[in-house]
Amino acid sequence: MIGLGTLVNTAGVVLGGILGLILGKRITPRFQDCLMKACGLCVIFIGAAGPLEKMLTVENGALSASGSMLLIASLCLGALLGELLNIERHTERLGEYLKVKTRSTKDAKFVEGFVTTSLTVCVGAMAVIGPIRDGIYHDSSLLVTKAILDLIIVAVLSAAYGKGCVFSALPILVIEGGLTLGARLIQPVMTPEALSNLSMVGSALIFGVGVNLFFGKTVKVANLLPALIIAVIWAFFPF
Repeated sequence: MIGLGTLVNTAGVVLGGILGLILGKRITPRFQDCLMKACGLCVIFIGAAGPLEKMLTVENGALSASGSMLLIASLCLGALLGELLNIERHTERLGEYLKVKTRSTKDAKFVEGFVTTSLTVCVGAMAVIGPIRDGIYHDSSLLVTKAILDLIIVAVLSAAYGKGCVFSALPILVIEGGLTLGARLIQPVMTPEALSNLSMVGSALIFGVGVNLFFGKTVKVANLLPALIIAVIWAFFPF
């Protein structure tokens, strides 16, 4: 069944959010903050592992690095485009809209929880490769694996941020569902090199999410999202 992976992933996010809300009610703000810092530290290392895996190789017993220009060009050009479009603000406005519609106006962490969790679960190679495999090969196994990981992450974030995190299921449903339906159209573009570039830059964005979780909001990660498009385009030019 096409789209099954997206539905499972969405359900995993919702379930994780509900479990996190139950957990969050049982622990004090001091422990919630500690939990958020721990989650941030984990996300930082997960995000750092992606680019380092792609950039560092061992040749003739010596460590060499590559891909620096890809990372610099993608993030810098992506940042300029993202700031021009002000994606971060539009994402926050969606969070504010949901906050009003769900009668959560007194929840100070609603918007931050929604934006942070949405970026955490929507950015990364699995969120792109999974729907493509589902749409073309009817293979939802990668998205099912991602659903389990997201369930744990969202549970931890919901315990710290509250119910705004649960609504990150909406971007998951729209983005992964759209990629699944349009998988055959974008298949020629998603070459192995393009997917490798996307994985590397996506991991760098996840690193940014981890920094925000640990240190407070210092990186406008949503405004860096166009970097993913630049990374894919980069694969088709002989640099």
